[in-house]
Amino acid sequence: MTMNTTSHIEKLISALGGLLAILAILLISQTFLGLDNSWAIVASMGASAVLLFAVPKGPLSQPWPVFGGHMISALIGVSCALLIDDKIIAASIAAGLSIAAMYYLDCIHPPGGATALTAVFGGAAISDIGYQFLITPVLLNIVVILLIAIAFNNLFHWRRYPNSWHNRTEPEDNLPLPSQHFSHEDFLAALKEIDTFVDVNEAELQRIFNLASIHANRQPLNAADIKLGGIYSNGQFGKHWSMRQIIDESADDNNQNDYVIFRQIAGTEPKRTDCVTRQEFANWALYEMEENNGQWQRKTVRD
Repeated sequence: MTMNTTSHIEKLISALGGLLAILAILLISQTFLGLDNSWAIVASMGASAVLLFAVPKGPLSQPWPVFGGHMISALIGVSCALLIDDKIIAASIAAGLSIAAMYYLDCIHPPGGATALTAVFGGAAISDIGYQFLITPVLLNIVVILLIAIAFNNLFHWRRYPNSWHNRTEPEDNLPLPSQHFSHEDFLAALKEIDTFVDVNEAELQRIFNLASIHANRQPLNAADIKLGGIYSNGQFGKHWSMRQIIDESADDNNQNDYVIFRQIAGTEPKRTDCVTRQEFANWALYEMEENNGQWQRKTVRD
């Protein structure tokens, strides 16, 4: 069973991105082929739009798979259409060769298979232009959809497209690491054991594991856990993550008068210093932090 954990906002953003991309592609395809004759290639770009705007971080959605998958498949499809008279045989060979080529050239992009079939079954408007099909509309549509994907997805900080532009340290990297941390070689070994293509990159796999481990090990703090000098994190992710240190207190047996003063030492939350009740601070904090060899980590044993 597939679990859909995306928010309504994320779903609507994906839909809007796809709408804008396909609108631009339809206008371009109508200009170069005429709308009636270009529906098939638009259909394969529609499939690409699903990946680029609904799964922008996936390996299949990155620029090289999009470019290489469509262009190589278009080349194979046109070649098969020109060299093989039987369209059924031509289409079958085009699809098979496209899959193999995308695998070996590391540019698997499922809509590329539709592009290969379009080159065979696309009708006279496509067969008459031969290899020109690779330039207009395929290459032109690829450029348009990639430019829109880059511009649109990067309007939202959590989308980060393409992945290669965002592989440096990000706010998430400041999160405490779980006790079990996998290396690059560990992931390669696991993927070889599975022996099938997995549509998620290594960084995202590690991040998913980190977040799941943190969530599984979290224990709520209470007011008695908040100590003078202690450093605590709210356990949030991205721009919402922060660490705060208790720099002063006014202890009192009455919870209403038991105050602490904190100073924010990391993160981008607007509150830098404030005075709140100890219970209010405990409601904000998820766990206590400690520094270990220059790396902030969750404190495993609280005093």
